[in-house]
Amino acid sequence: MTPQEAVAYIENYTWSASRLGLERTRELLHALGDPQKQLKFIHVAGSNGKGSTCAMLESILRCAGYRIGLYISPYIQQFCERIQIGGHNIPGERLSSITEQVQTIADHMADHPSQFELVTAIAMVYFQQEHCDIVVLEVGMGGALDSTNVIDAPEVAVITNIGLEHTEYLGSTLAEIAATKAGIIKPGCCTVCYDGAPEVTQVIAQVCREKGVPMHLAKWGTVKPLDHGLHGQRFAWREQEYLLPLLGEHQLRNAAVVLETILALLRRGWNISEGAVREGLARVEWPARFEVLGLAPLFILDGGHNPQCAQALAELLQDYLPGQKVTLLMGVLADKDYRTILDTLLPFAAGFVCVTPDSPRSLSGADLAAVIEDKCTLPTEVCHSVIQAIPAALSRGLPVIAFGSLYMAGSIRTAFHPTFRKWLRQQKIKARDNYTPDERAHLSEKVVEQIVSSPEFRAAKTVLIYRATRGEVRLEALEKSLAAQGKQLAFPLCVSDTEMIALHPNGPDAWKNGYYGIEEPVPECSRLIRPEELDFILCPCTVFDEWGSRMGMGAGFYDRYLTHCRPDACIASVAFECQKAEKIPVDSWDHPMDVVFTEKATYRFHS
Repeated sequence: MTPQEAVAYIENYTWSASRLGLERTRELLHALGDPQKQLKFIHVAGSNGKGSTCAMLESILRCAGYRIGLYISPYIQQFCERIQIGGHNIPGERLSSITEQVQTIADHMADHPSQFELVTAIAMVYFQQEHCDIVVLEVGMGGALDSTNVIDAPEVAVITNIGLEHTEYLGSTLAEIAATKAGIIKPGCCTVCYDGAPEVTQVIAQVCREKGVPMHLAKWGTVKPLDHGLHGQRFAWREQEYLLPLLGEHQLRNAAVVLETILALLRRGWNISEGAVREGLARVEWPARFEVLGLAPLFILDGGHNPQCAQALAELLQDYLPGQKVTLLMGVLADKDYRTILDTLLPFAAGFVCVTPDSPRSLSGADLAAVIEDKCTLPTEVCHSVIQAIPAALSRGLPVIAFGSLYMAGSIRTAFHPTFRKWLRQQKIKARDNYTPDERAHLSEKVVEQIVSSPEFRAAKTVLIYRATRGEVRLEALEKSLAAQGKQLAFPLCVSDTEMIALHPNGPDAWKNGYYGIEEPVPECSRLIRPEELDFILCPCTVFDEWGSRMGMGAGFYDRYLTHCRPDACIASVAFECQKAEKIPVDSWDHPMDVVFTEKATYRFHS
């Protein structure tokens, strides 16, 4: 069984309301040797904030030196995200082997386990086989009858914020839903509860009294916000200061729950230093929760999918983008209260881009657009995929907020990096190509002046330059200067789909028109210049940023070639000022620049 076959097998079975209960999970786990009985747990239930709370707890306990398991749902990009140890997803081969083991039992059960029950069993086997010290276990839905509730008493039962959700299964009031969530509380554990609606707190307190379990309320008043920005927020809790990368007041409330949980663990004998707490919070990552994917233009991804999440998002927009209108890139599931979500966020909208999330439960982008058009007259566009939707939203020239479904969030997170790079490259090429020939010639001369006056260039003996095509900076004046100064010139030549070499042409006959009309040296009439001979390399670019990152045309010839050059060689690029961006998303193979020359300035990045 391959990892793909394992996932296909698991996802072949769906959850059904008529099959609520723990019997199948217990039967399956018992046949597997009851691995859950050999593990310790922090069990986390709630309507909102479960995932963020789990992520913070996992990060802190990992920094404290524990071998920590994490079980979450749903996943954002990869199925294996659901089961992690030490911050790493379950390897595909382990998922395959354990799924085969589970399948052998599950397929012979009279009542076949559901998808969630299968994944829960796989996770328990994996955590037990890997000897986890403790597992942070997120409830799927509800609490009492959720398949994760087959465990014995956890170290701590954590109840995060509770709202109206899955009312057809969990109850029609907050008190009824709270009673269901409180089903994870068992004699022998302790309980930490979010400071939320009074009727919720009352129900959970009553359950704790009945079961003889101490309850600790994570009071919001114990948290003191200090400062915040798009890179994170600082806060104080019980006279200690912390940095949290996750944004929004609601995350500070979740952090209060986390810190109370850590205190509860300390009371039970777990060794967690203050340094581990501080480091764990500062390092925590939780994707698709008001996650900043791009800064210029601003692109924020949020997986919020219910009215409570929409209200939290509205508060974040009011706090971080006060008075600004945004483009809302939106996709929702048909069974969610998307009309209330729209009503909450409509005051912030300058326009909409609608897509269909990758789920059989999705509302089509066209149907969502029709609902929006009934509510307002703002410009609304329907796109068939997130690859189309991302540049469509970016092109509006406003901050973009992508939200509405975790299913859409996963697709956007996967597609954003390459799609944004492509869109940014197109924008900067367009800006560059808008210059007239005379303007380009004049600005190119200014760029050459910056190069010639630089100490890096003056010290170089062998220099790699290029001959321009389309709207690139023209370097004819630099060629003449190099010749006058006696420097050895080299020019690039692509000799395959992946390989570039440098050649020193010997005379005017050593040139020909190559691909796209670009002048290139003729190998038979040129001398090969080895990469290690080069002192100064000038790379063309389409975009550069304030951090020394560069994008070319996307083929990667220069990036591959530069890995063979001397470490002390100066790696430089030339561009017009209009090609500058605040920050480029980089790939692992992107080679940073030491210097970038434009008509206005010389930018140095690496000493």
